Amino acid sequence: MKLPPPLSFLPPLPSPPRLPRLPGPRLSSALVGATALELAVLAGHLITYPLGLTPERPESPEHPESRAGSAGSERPESPAHTDRPENAPSRPLALPVTGAPTAPAAAPPVVLLHGFIDNRSVFLVLRRALTRHGHRRTASLNYSPLTRDIRAAAALLGRQVEAVRARTGHDRVDIVGHSLGGLIARYYVQRLGGDRRVRTLVTLGTPHGGTAVAPGAGLHPIVRQMRGGSPVIEELRLPAPGCRTRFVSFWAELDQVMVPVETACVNHPDLDAVNVRVTGIGHLALPVHPAVAAAVREVLETPETGEADVPVTGATSAA
Repeated sequence: MKLPPPLSFLPPLPSPPRLPRLPGPRLSSALVGATALELAVLAGHLITYPLGLTPERPESPEHPESRAGSAGSERPESPAHTDRPENAPSRPLALPVTGAPTAPAAAPPVVLLHGFIDNRSVFLVLRRALTRHGHRRTASLNYSPLTRDIRAAAALLGRQVEAVRARTGHDRVDIVGHSLGGLIARYYVQRLGGDRRVRTLVTLGTPHGGTAVAPGAGLHPIVRQMRGGSPVIEELRLPAPGCRTRFVSFWAELDQVMVPVETACVNHPDLDAVNVRVTGIGHLALPVHPAVAAAVREVLETPETGEADVPVTGATSAA
């Protein structure tokens, strides 16, 4: 008897269903580059961090901080020692510029205020840019990481501003604050009468509207105050008629600490504020990037009237 081929009587097995292809995360090259830069900045800052642990020694009126030369001396600057955005390795940005730069002798001193669990060493690049171009006086304030309240830190900033005014003879100062430092400075200006003392406040990646990303928010009171809806954030939404300080806020499109990123913008009907969009970098790179340092310097060197927009190569600004 002839047998059938083996298994020829069995029906063919159905093919397994094809599962839909799930979309995986697609990281843009800009985000990858910004993340790599953030890691490099963090590694470098861990090295320089000990340099800023001790409070700086205040400069006497007879010895300005800039040692490069006096305001009356003029030397041609080497191209290797410029902080122009076109020499920066990452994306440039645009910023509002007001008229012609002021004379170095008339420029008010600049107070630098760091972010959470940081110190004055974060401003090494920015401080160098300010002192090299225009011989501006700068002063850095270290506040303790154990500080529990933005209001208390703002009061401490007010005392520092008074000391700088007494030491330099200037009626007003400029302030540059990174992250939490910008929020402390804004509270001082807006809620403690600091607008009488502060000409321009520049913030770098500051959660003006509160951020949803606040690591350790349940552990540290001052971090809870940076979250949206906190009493401090709500205070800053209150009316501020007649505020005399000019606000310039730099916010980075790839800032992973500001959620949403637009929270780093100043949006208040009573404040004279301009928000500057920075492309290609993240939160940690804002105070150390040469292009941002050059842009901050240019903002601080402009008078308060006759505002005009002058773009820096290849970027946009949002007001």
